Amino acid sequence: MNDRRDQIVDVFPGSFGKLRDRRTMSVQGVHPGADNGGNCAMSGAQLVKVLIIDDHEVVRLGVKQILEKALPHVELGEADTGQKGIAAVQQESWDLAIVDISLPDQSGLELLCELHSLAPNLPLMVLSLHTEEQYAVRAFRAGAMAYLTKQTASEELVKAVTQVLAGRMYVTPSLGEYMASSLTKHPARPGHHTLSERELEVLVLLAQGRSVRYIAQSLTLSIKTISTYRARLLDKLDLTTTAELIRYALDHRLVE
Repeated sequence: MNDRRDQIVDVFPGSFGKLRDRRTMSVQGVHPGADNGGNCAMSGAQLVKVLIIDDHEVVRLGVKQILEKALPHVELGEADTGQKGIAAVQQESWDLAIVDISLPDQSGLELLCELHSLAPNLPLMVLSLHTEEQYAVRAFRAGAMAYLTKQTASEELVKAVTQVLAGRMYVTPSLGEYMASSLTKHPARPGHHTLSERELEVLVLLAQGRSVRYIAQSLTLSIKTISTYRARLLDKLDLTTTAELIRYALDHRLVE
């Protein structure tokens, strides 16, 4: 168990030094801030139900520890796949769902759309390893009210959750700066936020120096299909060569 807590510190730098010795309560268990009878110590406080959809147990545990400390009247549920997350939303009501972009059974962006369609009044936010430049705008368009990376400090995570629960969108200063910069630098260019999920995936892989053959194998597609995607990327981004695609991805921080 100690090894797993050490991993949590790496996932959320600066967030868990004070939390290592705390135990994570189950959804049905007694939460921090409750009295011996299991009743919320905050008299009259309304219970807030938060669903965490992420395939990494360490991340789920870390988020639970942060929120249990900051929101003593919170009840937490978890799902390690998109389909389990959908089932949880179908079975009961939640006040917030925190979704990862990369899930084993489906894209987090697709899941956001499904959850938004299934429960239009359910606030959604994203917590992902992917940079804001890669997916934030697309996540907002899919229904998210906040986008944070897993390198986010615990204080900012709590701030975002609190703001979304209050019905307001949360945009980090760095994302706001990036969006403003994109508008001023390329006011007329459609940009990568208009690409489909698969097109963006191919663009990132190309920018990482992957060959068409490698990309085809990793995505279980034909070489011809990947070539078609590359041609579509060139057309949509108004570029002419693969080298320009790579430069575009680097300039827009789509790859590190």
